Amino acid sequence: MKRRQFNRCFGRCLAATVVSPLLVQCDRPELGGQAYQALPRLSSQNGLLDVSLVAQAQRKPSTRTAAGRLTKRLTYYAGTSNAGTSNAGTCPILEARPGDTLRLTLVNELEQSTNLHFHGLHISPEVDNVFREVAAGDRYTYEFQIPKNHPAVTGWYHPHYHGLVAEQVFGGLAGPIIIRGDLDDIPEIQQAEEALLLLQDFDPALIADPAILSPLAKKWGREGPLLLANGQQNPVIEVPQNGLLRLRLINASASRIYRLQLNNHPWHLIATDRGAITKPAALGILSLSPGERAELLISGQRSPGDYPIVSLPYDRGIGEMVAAMGDAVAQMPGVTRPQETILATLRYMPRQRTVPLPLPQQLISVEPLPAPQTTREFVLNHGVDASIGATGFIINNQAFAMNRVNTQVVLNTVEDWRIINKASMDHPFHLHTNRFQVIERNGQPEALSAWKDTVAIGPYETATLRVKFEDFTGRTVYHCHILDHEDQGMMGIAEIM
Repeated sequence: MKRRQFNRCFGRCLAATVVSPLLVQCDRPELGGQAYQALPRLSSQNGLLDVSLVAQAQRKPSTRTAAGRLTKRLTYYAGTSNAGTSNAGTCPILEARPGDTLRLTLVNELEQSTNLHFHGLHISPEVDNVFREVAAGDRYTYEFQIPKNHPAVTGWYHPHYHGLVAEQVFGGLAGPIIIRGDLDDIPEIQQAEEALLLLQDFDPALIADPAILSPLAKKWGREGPLLLANGQQNPVIEVPQNGLLRLRLINASASRIYRLQLNNHPWHLIATDRGAITKPAALGILSLSPGERAELLISGQRSPGDYPIVSLPYDRGIGEMVAAMGDAVAQMPGVTRPQETILATLRYMPRQRTVPLPLPQQLISVEPLPAPQTTREFVLNHGVDASIGATGFIINNQAFAMNRVNTQVVLNTVEDWRIINKASMDHPFHLHTNRFQVIERNGQPEALSAWKDTVAIGPYETATLRVKFEDFTGRTVYHCHILDHEDQGMMGIAEIM
């Protein structure tokens, strides 16, 4: 079925249904929103961040199913760290600077294998090794240095154990990584107050029993009816009157694509996945595919009041089908109707400042990459890979095979990758290890110069990415970031030589 835009009157948000927040331990949210609670923050000390992360089901049930049954979520629990804290809480923000060493011990208290991927960091694939297995009951220590020339980025950590990625991320395993650096040194940025929202969607019944995932959700990618930010329902974030708010956004959902709008208030993009853009860019709607991040500046120069951040409906290709099913959708775990939902609310708060803080005029220049030495095509589709007897999702007619290298590239070369989506559904494309620039989309030049590692590619669309393979050799991967699609074969191995 070809995708059509799903236009209908927006429904009211799902805030009236169900549940207590998940990632932080706090009371049931009120309908008007609750005070923003920042995730715990663990920062490097004297050039080292030494943390143990325990992957586990939450010790106390925290999510109610529609029938009222309590369900345990999955979470990363920061057991110990060298940042002056112990038992620091769930899914902490890990913060470091270029040149710092990170020593992260993953303790697996799940009943299945897992591992860690450091999404957004330019580090060796020998360290950020998605082929590694940390079995149930085992532990493994990841230790690496952030390159001294690493840009300031908002990244995140999450599991990447093939076949279980969607289940574990949808279950709640995700946390932010912040690398401070060049962008943070800009005077106007230094004066801004800061907030971060980790965006996730949940289905409590599906978390309680992943085996009930419906075939339609498995094909299109699972979604949940409950949308939360930092585990909270519609948190209220303070905006300083006449000041600036720097807002970091991470799409940590397994499949959901967010179309975000700040109602009746301007906001300006200042950074994408892999760092700052050249100057602030005014936005209307911000689209974030799974895995994508964005940083925005919000100037507190409007009339005092509340301004909601709204998630607008987005049809990933099955909107008409879902609408035709009516109430039967409730019996299909992992399938939801596109609806409008308030994710968070910005609320003006008085400050001493009488003269408004200006936006910075200049950020960090995005230097264009040189012309490519090689151009490749990658065709995304669903089908059969007869060579390994796999049916599901494929890239260039091949499904993922653990011991098969699909693409060989040469260190310090520049390539253009033309990504062609021949399917009737979205396939956001993610490249590990190296960042890229989007050169053109559907044959037209890309308007915004930016550093990316994940790019949205809609049904029957194409995008050309320009990438320089820098600093590290080894086996890395590229894949669709609809994580059910990745688990079903839409991933390839690139060997950097």
